[in-house]
Amino acid sequence: MKSIKVTAALVAAGVLALTGCGSNSGSSSSGTLNIVGFSVMEQANQKVFAAFEKTAAGKGWQLQGSYGASGTERDAVLGGQAADEVHLSLQPDVAKLASAGKVASNWADNATHGICTDSVVVFGVQSGNPKNIQTWDDLLKPGVKIVTPDPGSSGSAKWNLLAAYGAYLKETGSDAGAQADMKKFMANVVSWPSSGRDATTAFENGTGDVLLSYENEVILARQSGQKLDYVDPSTSLLIENPCAVVKGAPKAADDFLAFQKSAAGQKLYVETGFRALPGVDVGQVSVKGANDPSNPFPTIQNLQTIDKDFGGWDAANTKYFDETNGILTKLKADSSQ
Repeated sequence: MKSIKVTAALVAAGVLALTGCGSNSGSSSSGTLNIVGFSVMEQANQKVFAAFEKTAAGKGWQLQGSYGASGTERDAVLGGQAADEVHLSLQPDVAKLASAGKVASNWADNATHGICTDSVVVFGVQSGNPKNIQTWDDLLKPGVKIVTPDPGSSGSAKWNLLAAYGAYLKETGSDAGAQADMKKFMANVVSWPSSGRDATTAFENGTGDVLLSYENEVILARQSGQKLDYVDPSTSLLIENPCAVVKGAPKAADDFLAFQKSAAGQKLYVETGFRALPGVDVGQVSVKGANDPSNPFPTIQNLQTIDKDFGGWDAANTKYFDETNGILTKLKADSSQ
């Protein structure tokens, strides 16, 4: 886990974050807002933070971000890390905070069902795509080296692995067929970094032929000058990242969450490669780093969702990621033997 300070004034204001779950009392009108996010949000949030601080609701507030693997950040908040809002990779991570009384039990009872950002799973490939990776079947070929984060710590990893499983299930028509393909897939994974951002860094440093990643993460890497390409596969999984205000946080935390979901906030996220939330009109946005900046988010032919295709996160976590009997947990363990 690592933290970044978004403004110089945060050092002085940081003392406000040392007590309680929220960094400020609910009646405060200024101070520091501590935003705890999964690693991929680190760069994307910088412009969002700055824009909110310029609004009437954000006047007098300084936003500070702490980032790492989604499960790591969740556990840090459970352990008492100061947080006013959490923006994590997976719904179960926020649900666990709700069960522990850190966020309200009805955190997802709103127009976006608690979701702040959307993306899809894509293939990051080395510049020029030397192995011509285009399909999920290409990832099964001998000699293809895959990088994807570890599902034991990373929410990104779970999205990636379910996207792969869903694609092979659609192709083979059976769980047995999907598991046979996933066995080949797992055998080709050469690196399991702890977070989505660490996986990107490993790939940028030359590890692997293909990086399973969020579309926005690869676009952002290209915006930052990294020499890599990416492919939107014809079958993918819709990534939905949840956010929630922590109990005891000031009203400004609710205002910030509302700003994130607004057209203004979503436009800033779109500029860094996220897809806008359904029903939010951000207008025509040219996205630097996208394969086609003027049409940055092509329609995915077979876009699966966690609810429609996997029965929701409660069912998916049990079936695929249970520590003892999860299908993908066991396949990963077998691949390392």
